[in-house]
Amino acid sequence: MPLSERDRSILDFEARWGAHSGAKEEAVREELSLSPARYYQLLGRIIESVDALSHDPLLVHRLRRMRAAAERSRADRAAM
Repeated sequence: MPLSERDRSILDFEARWGAHSGAKEEAVREELSLSPARYYQLLGRIIESVDALSHDPLLVHRLRRMRAAAERSRADRAAM
């Protein structure tokens, strides 16, 4: 399924903000009219898409690596 305009907007927004976090949540609300929780839900779904990978491969690979690292960290803590 091709990326929607909203999906592209979310990816473009994430590419601009990168590792920033503090003011990012407010910007998500203002620019995208989404709650931060919904934004991250959608972003997680979007980065699984082949079309997202075509749109911005560096961003999608970086986000996938970050997600995998967070999952490993959670699994390590749960195993303790």
